[in-house]
Amino acid sequence: MSDLSAYPITRKWPAAHPERLQLYSLPTPNGVKVSIMLEEIGLPYEPHLVSFETNDQLTPEFLSLNPNNKIPAIIDPNGPDGKALPLFESGAILIYLADKTGQLIPQDAAGRYETIQWLMFQMGGIGPMFGQVGFFHKFAGKDFDDKRPRDRYVDEAKRLLGVLDRRLENRKWIMGDAYSIADIACFPWIRNLVGFYGAGELVEFHRFPNVQRALEAFVSRPAVIRGLAIPKRD
Repeated sequence: MSDLSAYPITRKWPAAHPERLQLYSLPTPNGVKVSIMLEEIGLPYEPHLVSFETNDQLTPEFLSLNPNNKIPAIIDPNGPDGKALPLFESGAILIYLADKTGQLIPQDAAGRYETIQWLMFQMGGIGPMFGQVGFFHKFAGKDFDDKRPRDRYVDEAKRLLGVLDRRLENRKWIMGDAYSIADIACFPWIRNLVGFYGAGELVEFHRFPNVQRALEAFVSRPAVIRGLAIPKRD
């Protein structure tokens, strides 16, 4: 049996199945990237809910795994060279899991780097910008009289959606016919933008039919449906 006792995080979230990959997360757009990926590739894992309501992400146990106090994070007891691997940052985890299993990333070098390019497009653009739209439209920012900060992020969200819409023209998925980690990274954020944030009208989502079509295909995948609800909230 795998021994994860060296990791302080397991004292707060004990591993019932230490031989499985341990996932510490919350079903947010960043969090579900990894749960969806794990459901897609079929790798056994054990999810643990990191509750923001009780500031779990700020506890010493969680910070011992991710000093940046963000979800998701993992411990893979079966990492490289047979040693356990702790890892944080959703994009890094997606690349790691794709490489570990040989799934959802092209095996040729050019295709691999092109996929990572679009993953970085989400990490550096879609995630931060859509998150700001959510703040200004749904949360505290909606009370600001000055709408220029909100409009700055709305305009950038529209631009990013336009980039992706053009990419998806005559393509089923971001990388063509093959579904990949680029799709797993981008579409939870787009779903959140028009769903949870309720910003579809604000960003004129109707102007991006290729993104709409791909989003519908994404949320219809059985692994995505399962992954969107993991970890289960208390």
